[in-house]
Amino acid sequence: MKKFILMGLIALISVSTLFANGNMEQENMTGTDTKTLKPLVVAMELAYPPFETKDDSGKAMGISPDVARAFAQYLGRDTKIVNTSWDGLIPSLQTNKADMVISSMTITEDRAKVVAFSNPYANSNLAILTNKGSDIKTIEDLNQAGKKIAVKTGSTGFIYASKNLTKAKSIVLADESACVTEVAQGKADGFIYDQLTIYRNWMKNQDTTAAVFIPFQNPEKWGAAFNKDNTALRDQFNTFLAQFQKDGGFDDLSEKYLADEKAHFDELGFVWFFDVK
Repeated sequence: MKKFILMGLIALISVSTLFANGNMEQENMTGTDTKTLKPLVVAMELAYPPFETKDDSGKAMGISPDVARAFAQYLGRDTKIVNTSWDGLIPSLQTNKADMVISSMTITEDRAKVVAFSNPYANSNLAILTNKGSDIKTIEDLNQAGKKIAVKTGSTGFIYASKNLTKAKSIVLADESACVTEVAQGKADGFIYDQLTIYRNWMKNQDTTAAVFIPFQNPEKWGAAFNKDNTALRDQFNTFLAQFQKDGGFDDLSEKYLADEKAHFDELGFVWFFDVK
């Protein structure tokens, strides 16, 4: 009799232990998942202040890093920002070296063939930076034989010039600062880039440059980019983005990084970068 009672107690203890261990495994699994989630790897070219740049210690700073960190926090993950050359951004997604790209990237049909874009978060018109002594007043003035246009490789200014300014010669350079230098030194007649960047470079180089703010195309849209096979993360970002916009996240970033530009754009009657309809 005692033997049967003892066996029953052992069985009961075993069942109780099994359930207890099951609950612990579930709790530990949840805790472990949270702790072992991989950092969100975000590729961006840290050469485009105030959107993507570095502080004095080399840490990524600017609008895009702030958005990336807010999204990672929304996901409950850490952030790893990888400084990547512009022409390496899309390949970093295709080779799964990065989870996403947020780097002032314009949504285009050609790019959308190879990456999955988020909903747009910014508007961007192109504009022209010219030499202060230049006779360039319109986009048509640039599309002339003998004119030289500085363009950043792979940018939408580069794409626009390639398609629409075929009479002029394009000087293709690797970064924005080199394009500005070409114009400031009179080696190029114009630099085509987004409106805000042209404005900022004009403000920094008023002795040598002028700006042409002519709405010669429909506003472009910027979006975050993801691997075509990772639309789940893209959809999570879209959900985050809608809430971030609703909560005034881009208003805060404008005040933090672009207060003077915002005031001047309002005076000029330009649509603000983050007023996406």
